[in-house]
Amino acid sequence: MARELVNRYPVGVQSFDDIRRRDLVYVDKTAYVWDLAHQGGKAFFLSRPRRFGKSLLLSTMQAYFEGRRELFEGLAIEGLEAEWEASPVIRLDMSVVKATSVEGLMRLLDSLLRGLEEQFGLERADDMPGSRLAALIRHAAAGRLASVVVLVDEYDAPLLNVIDDEDLLARFRQVMRELYVPLKACDEHLRFVFLAGITKFSQLSIFSELNNLSNISMEPRYAGICGITESELRGQLAPDVAALANRLGIGAEETFDRLKAYFDGYHFCGDSPDVYNPFSLVSAFARERIGSYWFASGTPSSLLRLVSARGWQIVDLEGRQALETSFDVPIESMDTPLPMLYQSGYLTIKGYDPEATVYTLGIPNTEVSRGLAEGLVRLSGPGAFDEHSTFLIKLARDLREGDLESALGRIRAYLAGIPYHLGSRDERGFQTKFYLILDLLGIQIDTEFRTATGRVDAVVRSRGNIYVFEFKYDRPATEALAQIDAKGYLVPFSAGEGHLVKAGVSFSGETQTISEWVISEG
Repeated sequence: MARELVNRYPVGVQSFDDIRRRDLVYVDKTAYVWDLAHQGGKAFFLSRPRRFGKSLLLSTMQAYFEGRRELFEGLAIEGLEAEWEASPVIRLDMSVVKATSVEGLMRLLDSLLRGLEEQFGLERADDMPGSRLAALIRHAAAGRLASVVVLVDEYDAPLLNVIDDEDLLARFRQVMRELYVPLKACDEHLRFVFLAGITKFSQLSIFSELNNLSNISMEPRYAGICGITESELRGQLAPDVAALANRLGIGAEETFDRLKAYFDGYHFCGDSPDVYNPFSLVSAFARERIGSYWFASGTPSSLLRLVSARGWQIVDLEGRQALETSFDVPIESMDTPLPMLYQSGYLTIKGYDPEATVYTLGIPNTEVSRGLAEGLVRLSGPGAFDEHSTFLIKLARDLREGDLESALGRIRAYLAGIPYHLGSRDERGFQTKFYLILDLLGIQIDTEFRTATGRVDAVVRSRGNIYVFEFKYDRPATEALAQIDAKGYLVPFSAGEGHLVKAGVSFSGETQTISEWVISEG
């Protein structure tokens, strides 16, 4: 099938200038930039996961504050801005400052600041990063008040590079705090300050006296400032979805559904629009296939170790209820992996109860859940994933062909034959293993599926087959099947199309695998 080129896609391109001059696809976020510049505040902080468009946002801000009006032709800000007042912009890209020693940190900061000093024609007069940044701000201002813009990209990159070393992290924090002091001390010269990063560090440990910093990370009006919203996908990018559908040989609505399952699901406040991962979505359009792109671009081994050390399982990450003070907190004060999981994008907001001020967190989408599942399997031992690829392929075939007897037999043999250490030795531990195996195959599985009468242990959908599972630990499979009938667990699925099957499955604590099962047509 010949390729249908709708747009040229900026995969990995983070320069607004580059995107506009090369006529690459750009989802318009300029109204957010104008709003921030005119709302009355001066200093802002935004936390978003990696590869979520933060660098492009800062690049857009830089072009706007430099008064490069020609780049904004046809965009929302063109109809909003009347003045186009140009300002000197100092942009600090901290993503290049990834050191493993204080000496290395100072060396990289020196290189970064030296480049800015050359750009602004300033001779170095001090060794300390903070003093040099202050000199840059005053020099760029040239005596004018409220004239300089400072943009800090990936402000936390140096700190995240040593997050596992508590002593080194404390020393890095001291250096970075000294660097950021001028953002308060030089306030009279600053027109606008914006810091972006993945995680949230406390003002006390990083930003010193910068108490005027406004955190917009969970503000509803800025929920869509990064990423691609549902309305943007179905509006501006609808032709791209249609082209992808044509390439995949399926309908446009089915393509929307697949994209939603894989890349949607992010919410950054209680009243947030659906937000898609922009890197993954654009990658899917450019490569003409739906796959896992975001997780593959970086392996969170330290995060997986945190989850494993806590004894958490994949199913424990779904439907977690928490107060805002439990997950939107500085990571140096966290006592669970929850803040890191949320701020890094492995968990997101799934619901909010305004009366109780309680949030429900969960894994955003298939891409993230599959990546986490595969990562935890690999963490369980050398070759735990690769050695059993044949098993996974045959299991997928069984489920898609409706042969549940064969599928359960394979799972029983698999669990009995390998040192599978994920999950506790109880019903929930088996549920975790069951989830991981199916999620690795790309088969849709919902655990703890809520109905009006209770929670179904697992619902699996595969090519028109709907399997409703109830698990028991050291108890008869017939008891599990009886519970499905007594609770009416099949009712929510009975009106839909598909082959409906119910299965009671018993798991043995002694053998740590399936001991028996009972299958019945729905």
